[in-house]
Amino acid sequence: MASGAGEWSAEQIDDYETLISTTDVELLKRAWRNEKASPEILPFEEALVKRAKEQIQLMEETVDDFAESGHDPLIASLYQMDLDRAQFLLRSYLRVRLQKIEKFMFHIWKMDTYRNRLSIEEEKFTERCIRDIGKHLEETVLSKLPDNYQSVLKQSIISEEDDMVPEPQLDTFVVAKCERATRPLYLDGSRQSASFDSRQFAILTCL
Repeated sequence: MASGAGEWSAEQIDDYETLISTTDVELLKRAWRNEKASPEILPFEEALVKRAKEQIQLMEETVDDFAESGHDPLIASLYQMDLDRAQFLLRSYLRVRLQKIEKFMFHIWKMDTYRNRLSIEEEKFTERCIRDIGKHLEETVLSKLPDNYQSVLKQSIISEEDDMVPEPQLDTFVVAKCERATRPLYLDGSRQSASFDSRQFAILTCL
């Protein structure tokens, strides 16, 4: 990617900086924050993750080219910082989702609404976790209990619901920040309203 003189042309640098513009980084940061703050798993940002992976690959190649061409170490370090930030955000986003899957795997798997929010890899991971945990519990605990208490999902066979399955707490508080002035927001189904500008935060209740 470097020129024969070991230097990048202004056009090459402009093209690169346009490609790794902070737009997708900011979108990835927003997706990570939303996922981290939400009690339930959110739809997987497939297109965004794909673009982020492509940009990370490009940044890795660029940092390597800078190191080989003897480019200004300061510029190379700045690109490395961008690379580290993008990798951190992507890993954090995927890690938060995996933590939710591990915690609520049975609930997610039986609910089509949540199951459809998973990526193909996450769906395979969830299925494998359920199978392995079920097998482990069967071999170590459940097989030694009376027949009425050998269910992974229910306390006993007389239970009408899957009362052993943890579920996300949806009736909880979340923090929202308005990016621009909004119309009045009606909370709790009442006619009491509140309006916020871009400098204000609001604590809302999910009902």
